[in-house]
Amino acid sequence: MTRQQLVEQIHQKHSYLCVGLDSDIKKIPKHLLSYEDPVYEFNKQIIDATKGHCVSYKINTAFYEARGVKGWETLMKTQDYIPSTHFRIADAKRGDIGNTSLQYARAFFDPGSSGMDFDAITVAPYMGEDSVKPFLDFKNKWAIVLGLTSNPGAKDFELQKTGEEFLYEKVLKTVAHWGTAENLMFVIGATQPEEFINIRKIIPDHFLLVPGVGAQGGSLKDISEKAIIHDCGLLVNVSRSIIYASGKEDFAEKAGKIAKEYQMEMKEYLRG
Repeated sequence: MTRQQLVEQIHQKHSYLCVGLDSDIKKIPKHLLSYEDPVYEFNKQIIDATKGHCVSYKINTAFYEARGVKGWETLMKTQDYIPSTHFRIADAKRGDIGNTSLQYARAFFDPGSSGMDFDAITVAPYMGEDSVKPFLDFKNKWAIVLGLTSNPGAKDFELQKTGEEFLYEKVLKTVAHWGTAENLMFVIGATQPEEFINIRKIIPDHFLLVPGVGAQGGSLKDISEKAIIHDCGLLVNVSRSIIYASGKEDFAEKAGKIAKEYQMEMKEYLRG
């Protein structure tokens, strides 16, 4: 998916919501366990209930990889079920030496190779340019590079000074030159709202994938006021607050209701 196509979806739906499918078989409603593939059934109903309110889905691959072959089958079926109008993110946090990263890129981007056809994949930049470049060589695909994350451990490295700047600032400045605003996004956690104004000075044009709103306590209002740009430039991910809004048979209905609430709030910020 191109940037223009993504922006068109944002403006059509008045939403920059990304729904995180961190679907844990131990947390889904019990009545679904009678299905042949309970997690897939859960995901289908969540997608059906939320697709009118969001522009993207993020599949956290760890929740599927942990279940072995069955989990991979669920992941691939879920990816296929997501409408082609929606930006599909593999939250896999890959990144290795160049020839290995190329194989990761083929796995998630090349349907002729693996059967998977995601629009984007999250990437760790620690090993440098040659570990990220293979993901950027695929047409109309995106690398979403870890910048400033929402977890407490961000302080261990990302928020440490390297000379006059934080390490995360050096990462943003350096990585921004490896691709363009058409194929490169950055993960910026919503739990670090005070940093967004500075981040927009460093990368004024790139899209940001923002986790941490909802269960982790990040504020949609704070992020939107500080980080929205002319074509929005944001995908705000919400996972647990939406998909686990109810643990009963009305789980999909409740998920749709919460997603709509986020959409309505986002509509106001886009107007501003």
